[in-house]
Amino acid sequence: MSAPLKLISHKLCPYVQRAVIALTEKGVPFERLDVDLANKPDWFLAISPLGRTPVLQVGDTAIFESAVILEYLEETQLRPLHPADPLRRADHRGWIEFGSAVLNDIAGLYSAADEAAFKAKAAQLEARFSRLEARVVASPWFDGESFSLVDAVFGPVFRYFDVFDDIGDFGILSHKPKLARWRQSLAARPSVRSAASTEYPALLRDFLKRRNSWISQLQLRAAA
Repeated sequence: MSAPLKLISHKLCPYVQRAVIALTEKGVPFERLDVDLANKPDWFLAISPLGRTPVLQVGDTAIFESAVILEYLEETQLRPLHPADPLRRADHRGWIEFGSAVLNDIAGLYSAADEAAFKAKAAQLEARFSRLEARVVASPWFDGESFSLVDAVFGPVFRYFDVFDDIGDFGILSHKPKLARWRQSLAARPSVRSAASTEYPALLRDFLKRRNSWISQLQLRAAA
């Protein structure tokens, strides 16, 4: 009998969502436990050396970092989400790292203190997504008809823009028809939809408000 799986989570963490999507796609039962990263409990710090989510507890063993968790699930569970061909698999792993770089840029966007810094981050993100537009197949998934771990990575990326779009049009995803098609497919995928709670948009808006950054000001103006 396999060890029970417990996923230590945070409600807004996109890296947690990757793991949830992979577990859901593979049909693996798991328990999800949310922690407050602003007030990390001692038991969490004891199993998460970097103090970050997600952490996957497999029986008495804790696995930390989302990329490692995804690879562990690929090695131990049915329904692979990586391509079978080694070269394509390596290519997909590269684009997963690209997805992490995009998430770092998104964090820079919502943390930008003033308009100039915000516009610089928006331009950087637009360039990233232009590169992605040139690669993605989006019929309907990243590389064609099979849902992959790259799709699991970008579902949470586009979820940010569901809230950003209500604040303003920053031109980041404009004129990218393949990305628009892919984003729509991801938004309709049950595993992607269920990876975040229904309160996610409100939680993200509150998080942005408390950043006291340029996007916080834009959000206030949009709500006025």
